Amino acid sequence: MGYAHGYATAIMHRGRVPMEPVDFVPDWADGPRKTKHYPGTDRLPLPAGPAYPAYATVERGLLTPAGGGGPAFDLGLLAGLLRDSYGLVGRRLGVQANTDLGALPFYPLANWSRGTASGGGLYPVSVYWVSGPSAPVPPGVHHYSPRHHALRRLLTGDVSGVVREALGEGAPGPETDQFLVLGVKYWQNSFKYNSFSFHAVSMDVGALLSTWRTWAGARGTALEPALWFDEERLARLLGVAGDEEGIFAVVPLPWAGYGAAARPGDGAPAAPLPSPPPEVSVRHRDRERSRTVLDFEALTAMQRATAADATARPAPGALAAAAAAAPVAGRPETPLPRRAPLARDVRGALRARRSSFGRFAAERPLDGAHLTSCLAAAAGGARLGGDAAAAGADGLVKVYALVNHVAGVEPGTYEYVPDGDPGALRCVSAEPPGAFLQENYFLANYNLEQAAAVLVPTVRTHSVLDAVGDRGYRLVNALIGGVAQATYTAAAALDVGCGVALGFDNIAYRERFGLLETDEMPLLIMMLGHERRGASDFRFEIA
Repeated sequence: MGYAHGYATAIMHRGRVPMEPVDFVPDWADGPRKTKHYPGTDRLPLPAGPAYPAYATVERGLLTPAGGGGPAFDLGLLAGLLRDSYGLVGRRLGVQANTDLGALPFYPLANWSRGTASGGGLYPVSVYWVSGPSAPVPPGVHHYSPRHHALRRLLTGDVSGVVREALGEGAPGPETDQFLVLGVKYWQNSFKYNSFSFHAVSMDVGALLSTWRTWAGARGTALEPALWFDEERLARLLGVAGDEEGIFAVVPLPWAGYGAAARPGDGAPAAPLPSPPPEVSVRHRDRERSRTVLDFEALTAMQRATAADATARPAPGALAAAAAAAPVAGRPETPLPRRAPLARDVRGALRARRSSFGRFAAERPLDGAHLTSCLAAAAGGARLGGDAAAAGADGLVKVYALVNHVAGVEPGTYEYVPDGDPGALRCVSAEPPGAFLQENYFLANYNLEQAAAVLVPTVRTHSVLDAVGDRGYRLVNALIGGVAQATYTAAAALDVGCGVALGFDNIAYRERFGLLETDEMPLLIMMLGHERRGASDFRFEIA
């Protein structure tokens, strides 16, 4: 049994048995930047990119699999993808109930909005673009700087062959010489969350992948991320130490003008691929702001455990034994109303996405059609594509709903049955859940009794780890991050408030759902509902 099994158990019980270090207090004055900083590097400003098409709706991106035929990427589309997902697009100045409210008016402590959610608003994911000769800029390695919406050149020369070699045989995605590589700088999150950090940041990766797949999929372009590859080789290429920054995903980009558009076996000859260059590495280093950087034993152990067999890509169907349990038969079933269409374009929904932070209003019940749409979006967000999908990851997530104030649905605790359209809810408990929700939430930034509904995704985490090893922990949390981001995006498309939180008693939820005799784990809570009218806010868009 690998280390990740014990870590997963500790995460589940942390509401009752605190994880070490128990007495940890963040040193806010000595915290890191919310991005990596590479002084002395050239900055390539990114273009504005083309207008986002109105037909590219959230409905298409989340609920309609990309069937191909969409545009291949070029520099303009890449710029749009990066800005809409991880670039700074506005400043948060609304009055809300989160603990950072008092700091928001001060520019050095400003809270900038982005299309993708991140645990604690810390955004520790590093986005690297490894470009080959088919790009309109000299090939090399670039780091995306969200604050400037620009690329920092870290290395010049074609090293796309290194990435291709690291991906290995059977890697997902098209033949290409353009790759997005996702790393996680742990200190950017662990300075606040210490040992809990690995759990949080691995969800951040899934949230970003979900945004990218939705953004491109709405236009008909499929992105297929790889979660299994030679992580050590890519860490050396990027010049990062594995214990400090894990490499979590590689996304091959279908690129306009790339000569080998057809994969071998497609009936068309593929252009010969260049051999990987000799050992080469980025020499520029991130300059850390913090004077003191701490290590956390559990975080380091999880990075090492999940990187140990990074090249052991699971066989097709390897996750079949870890599939979500079928809904319990014999429970009373409530048909869901027909879902509301998610007709807003993806860019508009991402720009509108925000956390509600205490602004829910129980006196405004949620329309049942909106609940149906958000449930469908959550299920859609549980599909990562790539080598995860090939292994059977699409069937791992199950969703529960705790209903407080939804028109046409009685208060209670339900299993979501996604079969058919619009699906149904099976009643686990008819007891109104409002008091339970508030009693088992640790923070003061939400009143869960005011939320119309709370959605809870579960995964059989230990079964996943048994099936594919410790690296499966990254997969589990990437799926959950994708579910959270999809729910946020759908809620924004419907003009419904949304919030996501990890600060709850997981064991109490297992008891509530009747899961103590199973290995299903509730991994986060997603609150939905209308917000109070006329809340104080100030519009400050910068993109």
